[in-house]
Amino acid sequence: MTVAAAVDLSRPDPGLGDPDLDRVVWASLTSGHHARLTQRRGDAARYHPDVAPFVGLADPADPRGWADVAALVGPGATVAVSGAGVVPPADWAVTLIGRGVQLVDVTLDKQPDPEAVRLGPDDVPQILDLVARTEPGPFRPRTIELGTYLGIKHDGRLVALAGERLHPQGWTEISAVCTDPAYRGRGLASRLVSAVGAGIADRGDRVLLHALATNPAVSLYQQLGFRLRAVTEFRSVTVPG
Repeated sequence: MTVAAAVDLSRPDPGLGDPDLDRVVWASLTSGHHARLTQRRGDAARYHPDVAPFVGLADPADPRGWADVAALVGPGATVAVSGAGVVPPADWAVTLIGRGVQLVDVTLDKQPDPEAVRLGPDDVPQILDLVARTEPGPFRPRTIELGTYLGIKHDGRLVALAGERLHPQGWTEISAVCTDPAYRGRGLASRLVSAVGAGIADRGDRVLLHALATNPAVSLYQQLGFRLRAVTEFRSVTVPG
């Protein structure tokens, strides 16, 4: 069944952000904020596999960058790349996950939430369980090390989550926004987006967000004050051999 796009993709506004956001994964991997969590070879960089599946390239149109990716991750490895028109060499296996949107905060009301608690390593099993049931995007055992993750718990059980992921200079991405199906409709996701955004703004960064264009939550993000900056694509790619 085809799902209709949750947002009008015909009117992106690249003026809402700076050029680093056109290569947001590469900008995040090379900004220095996540230096201990990244690996680099020439014109390619990656997060540690236990942190995130993403690979970034200095210039996706340069074959030398893809050769650096292959050397960095090894034969047969599968990684995630993003960007409109980012196409690896012909002998790589490619799965197009879908069209995506890059949203930036314009009028988000950023407020701490009294019920939100900062999540730590002891919460990872509950986080992975909630992510597996709600599928907000990739989350690995060490993804929580990328930034601040906040949750709302009920009787000690994690029922809603949001946190920080990509971190290019001057920007921080809100990611892993999800709510237990039994607790939806209570505004928990909106509250956590606002609370995570407050922490990002406190250190002087601007807020961005990525989602599949077919994700119904995109409409919610727009209502919260995010605007479409760019249309992108998400791919899973496998190195030959």
